[in-house]
Amino acid sequence: MSMHAAAIVEVNEWDEKPYNELEGEPRLTRATVKQTYQGDIVGEGTIEYLMLYTDVNATYIGLERVIGTLAGRKGSFVLKHTGVYEDGEARTVWTVVPGSATGELVGLCGEGKVSQGEGRTYPITLEYDFE
Repeated sequence: MSMHAAAIVEVNEWDEKPYNELEGEPRLTRATVKQTYQGDIVGEGTIEYLMLYTDVNATYIGLERVIGTLAGRKGSFVLKHTGVYEDGEARTVWTVVPGSATGELVGLCGEGKVSQGEGRTYPITLEYDFE
């Protein structure tokens, strides 16, 4: 049976730098993002993003370790982010990386998606279960 978690995420730090720059080519950047979770997920997450900026959008992938609690169970887990930023909105799909959960969260599996605008806080949901 799948369970549902809802939380509010606040972005606390965003450090983005270019890499492998070539004149006239799409821009590549790397970003480290730190954020906090409140709700059914309580804790802190750190993401490493790789991004590609074109004239029409930005495509990104990332890995985030979340440390805290999920529905009162303590531990950590890693989320794999895949998304696109277009027309002022970031649309992200993420999944719990199999085997990444620790503590009382061992066996966690799940996925979610989010659409967010320019703000530093946004709601998320996670559909999850334990193997």
